[in-house]
Amino acid sequence: MDLLRFITCGSVDDGKSTLIGRLLYDSDSVSLDVLAALENRPAVHGGVDLALLTDGLRAEREQGITIDVAHKYFTTPRRKFIITDAPGHVQYTRNMVTGASNADLAIVLVDARQGVIEQTRRHTLIAALLGIRHFVLAVNKMDLVDNDQATFERIVADYATVTGKLRVPEAVAIPLSALRGDNVVRRAPAALSWYAGPSLLEHLENVDVAVDASADEPRFQVQYVIRPQTEALPDYRGYAGRVQSGVYRRGDRVRVLPSGRETEIEALEINQQDVEAAVAPQAVIIRLRDDVDVSRGDAIIVADSKTTAARAFEATLCWMSEQPLLPGQKFLLQHHSALVKASVSALLSKTSVETLTRSAAESAQLNDIVRVRLKTAAPLVADPYRQNRATGSFILLDEQTGATLAAGMVEATE
Repeated sequence: MDLLRFITCGSVDDGKSTLIGRLLYDSDSVSLDVLAALENRPAVHGGVDLALLTDGLRAEREQGITIDVAHKYFTTPRRKFIITDAPGHVQYTRNMVTGASNADLAIVLVDARQGVIEQTRRHTLIAALLGIRHFVLAVNKMDLVDNDQATFERIVADYATVTGKLRVPEAVAIPLSALRGDNVVRRAPAALSWYAGPSLLEHLENVDVAVDASADEPRFQVQYVIRPQTEALPDYRGYAGRVQSGVYRRGDRVRVLPSGRETEIEALEINQQDVEAAVAPQAVIIRLRDDVDVSRGDAIIVADSKTTAARAFEATLCWMSEQPLLPGQKFLLQHHSALVKASVSALLSKTSVETLTRSAAESAQLNDIVRVRLKTAAPLVADPYRQNRATGSFILLDEQTGATLAAGMVEATE
């Protein structure tokens, strides 16, 4: 049984938390004790307040909005799911970026009465930048517009303009009512008789999001150097980390970056057992045949790869700080286990959420999406994000406080 990780996003009051609650409730994925607690807190409209299944913070319950990223897990006979409920308020866009970074699919909710609005475009843009290829446009609250087919088709056409500009590979539109349960887990033939497609859960169970990470070029970054220095293992040296993509096999000829030294894989260990091969995303210890200088943050790639370590990149940033971003600012750049000093040498452009077009930029404010040129104090092995999500992502940190200032996606190396 495979796993689907998806995120729900959209504007405030579009019904994201209620939708997730309905998925859990109608698929019988709510435990009896939680169900009993919900029944003791009836909703204003009567029945169970399904949003409480995800809105766990006191402030969320008091304000009626989602603030933090919530994760829920459930299983059907066909698939396992990890749901990320992202905040809809523009103030918490940074939380949405965090939630979308590991998702395979995005459910973009739209209130049928409001249609496509700025947050719809913002969240679709961010999800597309973060490499999500599969989208579901969930037109919610159809019962409040009398399940009007013309309203649904107008919203679908407006959203197609957005996905077309962003070159989204797949976007499926589904009309539903999370509050009533229409077309969420079970179809609603009476209320939405003009709709012949699947329910939301049926689509989630059948959508093909499989990505063969083992087919990509092999990438491995050292997280920890293991040197027991015991009598039993006096010469043992292993390099622990996770295979980010591709396959590593015993006997492979490899190259260590940034030093460029070549050697051979002598052994691979998983769970203290020697194995012949390791594939993404397995955690593994690599032992090399030669005594090569390898440190935390170094990359081990196949010897015939054309990849090199670089000190200059073009990247897209989702700016997450109240303080503006200006050219020349210095940061710490965290690229998995590698931590290096970096600076923004130039702001190249800013993307308008309203028009989805780029324009010149002199600075970036909170929640802005900008393309920049970065320089690092030490070379890094990074691929364009659209080619490899694992090696193309990074974050920028404040040098003094360690606070996260931006999420970044590599566009090109220089």
